Amino acid sequence: MYILLKPLFSRHKGIGVQFTDEPTGNLDGENAENVMDILKALNKEGKTIVLVTHDLKIANYADRIIRLEQGKIV
Repeated sequence: MYILLKPLFSRHKGIGVQFTDEPTGNLDGENAENVMDILKALNKEGKTIVLVTHDLKIANYADRIIRLEQGKIV
């Protein structure tokens, strides 16, 4: 299986902040881990990743989690 990671938004042609909305939402566990490993590697290279997810397991890959409840940061 080939997975193409394409940011939903980038102001600097791939050099800025990468916004990802549920990047693993429709993937099996193994491929979800592969995607998260790629995003983690990009982050280690200095890229900022903003990931939106409802999956706590995926959120736990992050160095920082901001939780929203009813539109407010909690």
